[in-house]
Amino acid sequence: MQGLRFSEYKGKSQSTFDRLLEVFKELLLHTSGDVDEAIDWLRALDQEYELSTKDYTIDDFIEDLKKKGFLREEIDDGGGSGLAMTAKTERAIRHRALEQVFGKLKKSQQGNHQTKHAGPGDENSSDHRPYQFGDSLEQIDMPQSLKNAYANNGIDDLRMSQDDLVVNEQFYKAQLSTVLMIDISHSMILYGEDRITPAKRVALALAEFIKTRYPKDTLDIIVFGNDAWQIELEEVPYLKVGPYHTNTVAGLDLAMDLLRKKKNSNKQIFMITDGKPSCLHEPDGSYYKNSFGLDDYIVGKCYNRAAACRRAGIPITTFMIAQDPYLQQFVEHFTQANKGKAFYTGLNGLGDFIFQDYENNRKRRIN
Repeated sequence: MQGLRFSEYKGKSQSTFDRLLEVFKELLLHTSGDVDEAIDWLRALDQEYELSTKDYTIDDFIEDLKKKGFLREEIDDGGGSGLAMTAKTERAIRHRALEQVFGKLKKSQQGNHQTKHAGPGDENSSDHRPYQFGDSLEQIDMPQSLKNAYANNGIDDLRMSQDDLVVNEQFYKAQLSTVLMIDISHSMILYGEDRITPAKRVALALAEFIKTRYPKDTLDIIVFGNDAWQIELEEVPYLKVGPYHTNTVAGLDLAMDLLRKKKNSNKQIFMITDGKPSCLHEPDGSYYKNSFGLDDYIVGKCYNRAAACRRAGIPITTFMIAQDPYLQQFVEHFTQANKGKAFYTGLNGLGDFIFQDYENNRKRRIN
């Protein structure tokens, strides 16, 4: 008899090294790139869950990491030595973050955001339109134009006129510039909840997604606490929360400065935060701080920056991790001032929201 046979599902087989590497990459993200701490955690997990085998121990794994270029010996300022991540490991962490957050995405051709408007562009489509004065000869679809000439005049009187000519429709390509703001204030690790690791994972995944799928798009990453500063992609795995307040205004000012330098017209800001704005950097160099409630002075400055971004054509999408009603009310008013969007999301859904919004903005804003 012929039919279907069902058996127990067996996942893709992994070597002990590959299995340990997946765990190790996750630990590196949680320990902010501290290799020694990650190894300590790995040994603890091995004792509890028996990740290694008698034939392949954690020490064997560490030696393989060195041989395969994942770890390197590093001399610290005090003359001591230790292990550090290599660029290969940083790339592996980004790739893992992409798979975790966005799923396994197929690479598309190198490309960018297509506009809805046709015209002299740099990518052909399957559509045609009549020839117009000013179209280049390269755009003319000669086979289709000859077919039109034959259909209009017949084989006995074959001649071609401008009415027979058709050109390949083309689309402009455009870039989308994104600034991702990450809150690194102390509240990102308060109450026993690690909020900074999911934020780092999303930043790494978004960067890897843009680099592989939309290589002409730009992504700048900034962090904000008492102040704001730009960080390179390679620094993200090492990012730590500090004893900071939340200077949202400084983050927005820096984001706008970065976007002003972009020549393309499609720009946006993504902001990941879990707390209320509680700090300002005053012109005289001092800091105005208030951690108790929403300070009208600080909040007013935030609304002003949101409105300035709106006037500059820069939408802000806020991903609010905290669920406090009064903070959500602030985000609602902030979003109204910018005419942007806000998502109130838990840690697990953060990446999904950002991915979907990036794709939606890509389709909507390129025009």
